[in-house]
This record gives sequence, C-alpha cells and structure tokens, in this order.
Amino acid sequence: MLSETEASTGEAPLTYGRKVGERLRAIRRQKRLSLQDVEAGSSQEFKASVLGAYERGERAISVPRLQRLARFYSVPVDQLLPRDEGPDFGDGAPPDTTGRGTSGPVSSVTIDLTRLESLSGPEADMLSRYLTMIQVQRQDFNGRVLTIRRDDLRALACILGTGVDGAAPRLDDLGLNVGH
Repeated sequence: MLSETEASTGEAPLTYGRKVGERLRAIRRQKRLSLQDVEAGSSQEFKASVLGAYERGERAISVPRLQRLARFYSVPVDQLLPRDEGPDFGDGAPPDTTGRGTSGPVSSVTIDLTRLESLSGPEADMLSRYLTMIQVQRQDFNGRVLTIRRDDLRALACILGTGVDGAAPRLDDLGLNVGH
C-alpha cells in the first residue's frame, strides 16, 4: 500500500539504506575515486560491484566493514552515515559548503592539507586537529585543500600566536597557504 507521499509524488521515500548509500557515494566522489579505484586501492577488499550495490542502497553494509571503508577514505566513520533529520537533532538543513558562511568570503586563504601532513611539532598538531574539525563540520573530505573562512582564520591566528592579519603570512611561512 502506498503512503500519501508516495501516491502524490509517484516516488517512494528514501530508505535509510539508500541514504547511507548516497553518503558513501558522496564521500567517494569527494575523494575523486571511481568504484574501480576503490577496489584497486583497497587490494580488492571493496569490490566495485559490491560497493556500487551499497551506494545504490541495494545491499546493507555491516558496521565493521563501514569502519574499514571509513579508514580507507580517511574520514570519521560517522561521516559515512546520513544526518538524522529528526526533530531532536537539528533542523536537518545541509551544512554550508560554499565557503562563504555568514561573514562573507575570506581573502584567499586556502590550506594545503597534504603539506600539513608533512609538518611536525605542537603547532602542526594543533592546526591539524582544528582543520580536521572544520572538515567534519563541513563534511568536506577531498583531503587536498581547505578554504578558510573569516571565523576560522581568527581561531587559526590564535593557534599560530598571531593576530588575524598575521595568520596568512604565518601560513605562507609554513608553506600551507596556497591561496596566494
């Protein structure tokens, strides 16, 4: 029997499995990987056909396998799950991934995340933890670069021990600002 929504739209609502599949596909595409790339890169652990079935919601993924896939993608496991749209968990609105936020664009501060991985020391560790938090909030896991917003730049300035105006030059000194 069709629900009222199904009858009026002609479409079935997305099941949770389909929503999980959409998240899996979105993360894989952010990583710029094909299904075949994942199969090859995982030493055949994640077969392209099986991963495709997960992404289409045709097959359920176990929690241990979901954890291994998250590790392969280098993302927190909860990022492979859809956001809960229930009334107790926020408004269900998608995150702002435009880079603009509410305070307007930042003047060209883009962090080279691959370069950051090669740095060591307490400052690099704090930067890495903070930038990972930003990626989780934005659900942005391309892993190569991260554009910094004005509010983020203030926090980075504190981590770097500079004023806001000195943050971009300090990031330049570290070889992390690819926005210039």
